[in-house]
Amino acid sequence: MERIVAIGENDSFIRCLKGIEGAEADRVFCRHGLSHLLDVARIAWILNLERGCGLHRDVVYAAALLHDIGRAAQYQTGEPHDEAGERVAAGILDALPEPLRFGASERSAILRAVGHHRGPHAVREESMCEGATPVDVLAHLIKEADDRSRACYACAARDACYWPDERKNLSIDI
Repeated sequence: MERIVAIGENDSFIRCLKGIEGAEADRVFCRHGLSHLLDVARIAWILNLERGCGLHRDVVYAAALLHDIGRAAQYQTGEPHDEAGERVAAGILDALPEPLRFGASERSAILRAVGHHRGPHAVREESMCEGATPVDVLAHLIKEADDRSRACYACAARDACYWPDERKNLSIDI
């Protein structure tokens, strides 16, 4: 997990994370700080293992840690965080020391997951790993883990949330 430690110590990652946490300090809805990123990583890893997807742990964790990194730019400029995130994540991945860099296919899968983790609630298919490319599997796992990480069932702001009820996580799951 040296690559994950290097991502966590990256100046751009730290700066963006502080920007997100500062912008969300008074937010009543879900926040997107380090706790959320780690929740998504752990849930995606569990899903990967349960479904036998065969993805490497550091690839899953890298995608999860970076999936919301574009929120700092979104709060500053209004650019959608998935678009900004893909750009920022590319810079962070490219700044990793040479022996810790991800291969081209891993990098591509991570960036696709960052750029495609939004949208309608992911279908929870037990067989989704069969026949799909690792790039698509990772994007799906991050998207699903992102939704599942939300404790909507216990949220005081649930009724005011803009998410439709069918997308909300209304029961304890994972």
